[in-house]
Amino acid sequence: MIKGIFFARFLPEEGTRVVHQTPPGCIVPEPDVNKPRLFDFETMAEYIIPRQAFCNRYVTVCDPENRYRILGHPVCINDEKYKRNEFMFNFCLVIGIEVDKIPYEAVVRRLASTFTEMEIQNQFLSEEGGQKSRDRRSISALIEIIREDLNNYNECMIPVDDANTINMKLFPIHRHPPPVKSWHVPVSKINFADVVDDTWDLTMKKVILHIDGVKDVRRIAHDADVALNLAKIALQHLLYYDSILMLDLFLFGNIYAPTSDMNDFIEDKAGMQDECANYVFISGPRLPNFYLCRLFTTLCTGRTVKEWLKLHMDQGLSVFNYIDVRRFIQFGLIKGLLYRVHKYAISSQYLSLLARGQINRDDTADVLQRYTDGCHCFDQITAEQNIGDTQIVEHLRNFPKGDVEIVYR
Repeated sequence: MIKGIFFARFLPEEGTRVVHQTPPGCIVPEPDVNKPRLFDFETMAEYIIPRQAFCNRYVTVCDPENRYRILGHPVCINDEKYKRNEFMFNFCLVIGIEVDKIPYEAVVRRLASTFTEMEIQNQFLSEEGGQKSRDRRSISALIEIIREDLNNYNECMIPVDDANTINMKLFPIHRHPPPVKSWHVPVSKINFADVVDDTWDLTMKKVILHIDGVKDVRRIAHDADVALNLAKIALQHLLYYDSILMLDLFLFGNIYAPTSDMNDFIEDKAGMQDECANYVFISGPRLPNFYLCRLFTTLCTGRTVKEWLKLHMDQGLSVFNYIDVRRFIQFGLIKGLLYRVHKYAISSQYLSLLARGQINRDDTADVLQRYTDGCHCFDQITAEQNIGDTQIVEHLRNFPKGDVEIVYR
């Protein structure tokens, strides 16, 4: 949210002055406007129109009370037609200190470049109020429209005169997502049928048809008849725009354990227990919330999902009759109630050979040996070698006795 926009320029006789501001009185006092200013402009003036060494570049500065951030791009135009042979100005945006400033950088740069070009063309800024300015919008009207449009619509397109238009848009900046692995399982956060159209990339349209929360990336690529690397790129785009999230491949041999956020579920914050019950419900009588808490809290680091199911079935609770186990685990992962305990194989002999440089990581005779450095989980082995946990363990037994250890973390 933009708190204010102002246009400041350096006047040879008066120094740095605010010429226009919106909303009125937000930076400097105005007649008939009784409202508190965002900050004391006099203490910030030297940063608004700085020395020439800092001109023509993007500058940000915080007010002394650290409540607001001023974003500007001071401009200095050198020309003999101006007093002192230069014209210095700055269009600044004021935002809250907690607001991400990155999306606004392009707007500030665009304001500076657009008004610089208009000043060079017809002295739009330096001769404001003169004969040439009668058939064009005033600067005060322009910055007011810019502020309102960017705050309300995240974009603006404002005709200035017959030759110039101010056209800007705020683009959200997302963090770069983590790499997509072939053993990850994408889960959609939106209904793609409502947003996909004919302009979408063909690979993307083929990939999203197979996102069901069950298939891993490798299987999606196979079923969609798409190269694995292209499927990963498509899913990376969806991750960037927060359209999907990635979970681990669900198997009954997996191990899950509660996180500290489990307290929020037990206390039923934000109605989380009912939300879980509705998400995992299959048919018949709905499982009471007490049992949902009991099911979550009996997951632990030393117990696989299969053993966890057997524990409750031995106690008379047939879990399969009440809930979808995969969706139950999935709910816990999405909400941060559970974390996955992965399995890793570590071969002391292989690590010793790597440390001494006697073996190349990619040139090993045994296909599984390169996975025994403690950096590759069993999920990765399963996805890349197309073998299950039982086969992996049987294969590792062929290694020298006592050489390989299975680590859970």
